[in-house]
Amino acid sequence: MRVTIVGPGRLGRSLHHWLREAHVPVALAGRGDPVPEADVVLLCVPDRTLPDVAAALPVGPVVLHCSGAAELDVLRPHVRIGSLHPLMTFPGPEVALPDPTQVPAAVAGTDEARRVATELAHLLGFHPFEVPGDRRLYHASAVLVGNLLTVLACDAVTLLRAAGVAEEDARRVWLPLAERSLRNAPLGLDRALTGPIARGDTTTLQAHLDAMRSAGLPELARVYEGLLEHAARALEEDRRRHSNGA
Repeated sequence: MRVTIVGPGRLGRSLHHWLREAHVPVALAGRGDPVPEADVVLLCVPDRTLPDVAAALPVGPVVLHCSGAAELDVLRPHVRIGSLHPLMTFPGPEVALPDPTQVPAAVAGTDEARRVATELAHLLGFHPFEVPGDRRLYHASAVLVGNLLTVLACDAVTLLRAAGVAEEDARRVWLPLAERSLRNAPLGLDRALTGPIARGDTTTLQAHLDAMRSAGLPELARVYEGLLEHAARALEEDRRRHSNGA
């Protein structure tokens, strides 16, 4: 299987590195560069550019995009089309590479393209899984975990600083708690959630909001309050499902 990757960004360079290690014939091309002849073309380009990049490719190879949200029709007029989306963050091989055996990869496409995407995922060391439904919902889940959790972690650092915690400690003391909480999350809210939300301790939670506003962090207080309301509703629904034997 000969592979050409179009898009030498962080993901493209990472996939290129792993495929070379797996002894797969692979080339890396920039947008607008001649595309070497290949059996499979992987498009690692921004979503908005996918239709134009795909349209410029010679018809023949299996064409896969590496987008989480884009539908497959953006790859027309190609016929053997699909997607291979690693569900992981990629800072680039020059910075760090995740352990490929810990990378799930969403695959989709026409029968042959989905088979090729699955084969590539295995060659890369990934764990493929299929996304037969709305890719926007799939990608939103990735943004929640991969992006918004990062924002919340940085917000936690802000609160620690405001509480007078030393800078070095503020940047790291929350990590063990976050890791343990994430590992517990698959158990479901009713079993995994602890602390004042699980106890229904509204007095403590209101004190948190008051302290944030007093510290000059009203926007963070609004975010916190909205998350508390969502958490309370979600926890109630989870407990209801369990009480009904679901």
